Amino acid sequence: MTAITASDGVRLEVVESGDPGGRTVVLIAGFKAPATSWRYQVGALAEAGHRVLAVDLRGHGAAERPESGVDMDRRGDDVRDVLAALELSDVTLIGGSMGGNTIWSYLSRHGGGLVRAAIVVDQTPKMVNTADWPHGFYGFDTSNMDTFFAATIPDTGRGTPLGRRGMRLVRLLRALERGDRTLTPGELALLNDHARRDWRAAIAGSAVPVLFVAGADSEYWPAAHAAAAAALAPHGRSVVLEHDGHAANIEQPRAFNRAMLDFLSRT
Repeated sequence: MTAITASDGVRLEVVESGDPGGRTVVLIAGFKAPATSWRYQVGALAEAGHRVLAVDLRGHGAAERPESGVDMDRRGDDVRDVLAALELSDVTLIGGSMGGNTIWSYLSRHGGGLVRAAIVVDQTPKMVNTADWPHGFYGFDTSNMDTFFAATIPDTGRGTPLGRRGMRLVRLLRALERGDRTLTPGELALLNDHARRDWRAAIAGSAVPVLFVAGADSEYWPAAHAAAAAALAPHGRSVVLEHDGHAANIEQPRAFNRAMLDFLSRT
């Protein structure tokens, strides 16, 4: 594990695997998730010859956990700081959930000069449902923007119930650290900032090839978000994984890895 000091002094952590001389893949976890959420991808990527960097941004896993001051802009800056500290270029960024939109934060703030390709895992670029974007978080629209995420991430009643997921649930428990599900004021502030953002212009303005992956049984939004987002991108593709939830890379790792490695072989 390598510690990296961000531009504001906060400690980030990176775990490296695979061939140091291989094509670099940087893995960015979703909201509160640790780098271990990529445990089912690290081996597949390393076996394919890649250099694999699983990152704990601030508030994740082994990284420092500041009580406040974290928003989507800062997350994009953290990605910049990781790439700069390790002197990386020609990288592929893979982000799950909020980690996916963290890629758009980075690209919109710092450009795509160091990025070869990107994969966004079950994350709609706009969480607020509107007439021109019906692919947002279930039940979240302009009428409840101020209250919907006031205390937690609401249960939408969608997706496969936990008790019926079988091995999908086992994989989730293996990959994600057990932790306090209570959200701190700082985490709620980040969640609400994330929920209000609209990254469609960032997608349309980026020349980086990108694959949008959706879980057909996502708990949070309709799977159509992937194709809709890909249609915005100059070089976009999409795939929907059947019998898969929001944690698409964890619940169905074989199907996800096939899509991931196929995309990487083409970019």
